[in-house]
Amino acid sequence: MEIEWLKVRVAPELREQYVQKDAEIWTTFLSKYPGFLNKEVWISPDNLAEVILVIHWASLDDWKAIPAVELERVEAQFKQAMGNTYTIVESARYQVRKQFPAQD
Repeated sequence: MEIEWLKVRVAPELREQYVQKDAEIWTTFLSKYPGFLNKEVWISPDNLAEVILVIHWASLDDWKAIPAVELERVEAQFKQAMGNTYTIVESARYQVRKQFPAQD
């Protein structure tokens, strides 16, 4: 499993709108591709200007198979909806080394 991790800085007063538009535009788009497993959106109660996006992919090949032109199109659509109110300040790629089941 591959993890796409993004740290986004957003205007604090627009954080909730960012989360909603991200679900509406980006998550809807990504979910149409094979290999997309799920997505988590983390918000901090202490930092209203921060959103963490954690996208789970079945494989790196699945993640990277999305055509660049399609990614650019969706980013333009998102940018139109949100304007210049956010910046991706950090991105990283991780692999799940081990998962532990919940204990009863």
